[in-house]
Amino acid sequence: MSEMINFTIDGRNVSAKRGETILKVARREGIYIPTMCYLEKTNPAASCRLCVVEAEGVDGMVLSCQTPPTEGLAVITNNNVLHEERTNIMRLYDVNHPLECGVCDKSGACDLQNKTLEFGVDRQHFTAKEQSRKIEHWGVINYDPNLCIMCEKCTHVCNEVIGDDAIELKFGGYKSTIIPKNSDHLDCTFCGECIAVCPVGALVSSDFQYKANAWELERIPSTCAHCSAGCALEYEVKTSGAAKPGEERIFRVTNNFEYATLCGAGRFGFDFDLRGEKDGKKFVAALEAIKAADAIRFSSVITNEEALILQRLKEQTGVKLYNEDARLYREFVTAFKTTADGHAELATAADLKASDAVIVIGSRIATDNPALRYAMTTAARHRGAKIVYMHPLEDALMQNTVTQFIKYEVGTEEGVMALLAHSLLEGVETTKTTAAFLEALDDGYLSAESNVGEEELARIKKQFKRTRAKTLVLGSDLFAHPRAENIAKLAGLLARYGGYRVVVAARDVNTVGVSLICDLDVDGGSNENVVGYNAAGAFVIAADDAADLTVAALNQQEGTVVNLDHRVLPLNVAVGFGGYVLNDLANALGIGKRYTVDFTPELPAEAGFKAVAFDSLENFYSPLGEDSRGYPLDKGKKPAAQQCEAVEELPEFNGTVIYYCDPVQQFNAFTARTAQLDKATELRGSEQFAVAARLKDGDLVVIGSGETARERTFVVDASLKGTIALEPTFDRGIAGRKTAYRFEKVNIMKASNDE
Repeated sequence: MSEMINFTIDGRNVSAKRGETILKVARREGIYIPTMCYLEKTNPAASCRLCVVEAEGVDGMVLSCQTPPTEGLAVITNNNVLHEERTNIMRLYDVNHPLECGVCDKSGACDLQNKTLEFGVDRQHFTAKEQSRKIEHWGVINYDPNLCIMCEKCTHVCNEVIGDDAIELKFGGYKSTIIPKNSDHLDCTFCGECIAVCPVGALVSSDFQYKANAWELERIPSTCAHCSAGCALEYEVKTSGAAKPGEERIFRVTNNFEYATLCGAGRFGFDFDLRGEKDGKKFVAALEAIKAADAIRFSSVITNEEALILQRLKEQTGVKLYNEDARLYREFVTAFKTTADGHAELATAADLKASDAVIVIGSRIATDNPALRYAMTTAARHRGAKIVYMHPLEDALMQNTVTQFIKYEVGTEEGVMALLAHSLLEGVETTKTTAAFLEALDDGYLSAESNVGEEELARIKKQFKRTRAKTLVLGSDLFAHPRAENIAKLAGLLARYGGYRVVVAARDVNTVGVSLICDLDVDGGSNENVVGYNAAGAFVIAADDAADLTVAALNQQEGTVVNLDHRVLPLNVAVGFGGYVLNDLANALGIGKRYTVDFTPELPAEAGFKAVAFDSLENFYSPLGEDSRGYPLDKGKKPAAQQCEAVEELPEFNGTVIYYCDPVQQFNAFTARTAQLDKATELRGSEQFAVAARLKDGDLVVIGSGETARERTFVVDASLKGTIALEPTFDRGIAGRKTAYRFEKVNIMKASNDE
């Protein structure tokens, strides 16, 4: 049977893949069919009926959004009958709809406004008794039910893509409304995707409301700087009235919501731009500090071009480069490829979205990389994918998506990966060496020490038995594990022999790029003369405060980054910067260029980069949803094949254990604005942890000692279980980033007296 279905739309011969709808084919062919409730990334809501078409041999009209074609079908998308039907639908939509478009935040970008004009609805043909509808204030989101047209886009995207399941439709005819699902307040991650997909002004950002009109704002396409997903976004900036660079202001962030999705950090955490001025004395002091330095310590929140400048500086002066985040990632990926052999190409977020079965290990994925969480939610809701989540801590944000949670003991990741390889490769043909290695594993010991039972592994095998597209997601807990290299090699066996695609979830926006460009040294934390360049905090740091130099943040620069899909993505300037950039220091050292982006075509070809000028890079999604930004890296060199090592004795973590993990709301502008930032810096633990650590809710505590000691307020979190507490580190600067194993045994002392 042919996989393609041949039919006609408005007399044009077209073809559909099995499972495609008439609307999908029409969009692909550039044939316009109006919609109001349809979203490419969710199942059809079928609530607006604007997409009706006529089909030969079918009585009445059919909904093109949910109707697949049949062989030889003749479809008509527009005639007088269809136009009248759609016009009447728009007349009903406009019943009693408030007409205060001049103050509505959606005016100028409103689907209802556009369709009303398209179908020539110039007056209200019907009336209905007005209802009393209370405007809701849900933190960063305001909901006005008087403007809501019940398209259900918000509920679909929240449930099918985000996975929060936070809102639902309360049915009541003309009184229908959107309500929080589980309580009288909105309990969600505040990603704001419901705001993005809302076709009218019913759901809006409380921070943006009444601040500007859509037509006053300039849209600047760029790449999100908050994690390695590198999501596409647009900074909407108002430049009128700005006297000089740096006085512009970002009003909001938007996205191509049909295909792309943003988390709360990407949508609301846009105000990280910096104000700077050219201070000649500080510039000279910083320059001298770099000249005298033995090493430069920097984060992965920098551009590829800046990373290349640092590499050129190392080649010229011999200075060491310290970036444990990127170094550990590179070593992990290299080790993975030594056993994965011909199956070593890393998978992408799109591959994850198209998976039938997924195993996540070594990451609190919902906060480490929300885009991967959304990809798994999509796979689960649209493909029925089985999601196995393995971690020492349960995550309430994943409960709506996960089909099996396996809790393993802290530090036993090598044993867990060995158990997975042994179980999932049982009966699979491998080399004699690999078969002997797997046979020699002491399953009883590994199971007992890791707390992963044989029945749990058997359940995974049963769930995955008939699946084809299997993906293994490896998180950053694994990169800095003392046995990271062997963990990666074990994962390589699953890729090579088990058919698993592998996503290695780097954390920072340019971890991948830095790992490919810079020759990184092991940061031993010695007493060397170390300066730090960090475009996240944006400082060149020296021993003397006089040498501290503020440089541009990532929303103030042109340049590129490499995301976890190994795609080179462009950044554009949203807000001007009046100070210095790293290229200014490079010029003073004789290795710079006129502009930082002049380094873009010189990025190393041996690492997969192409000699493409920055201005030649595309920065958009195609009409069919293909990510056309930048370009994918070429395949790198294949490392020499290696064998797995014997699994070492698994460690034990007893006593008070914390896990470094940023909170969901860490970048939330509303949280900071309402003086609730302390909530993002709390040590959070379960009731069980509180008892074990002899703490009470609200206790002020000191974690650690000496230079690394920090004060936190302890909060009992009902969503947590077990004896591991969560501590954020985003406020601790470059030295406090999660470049070491993220679980740690610590001393916790009360800093406050009991009442």
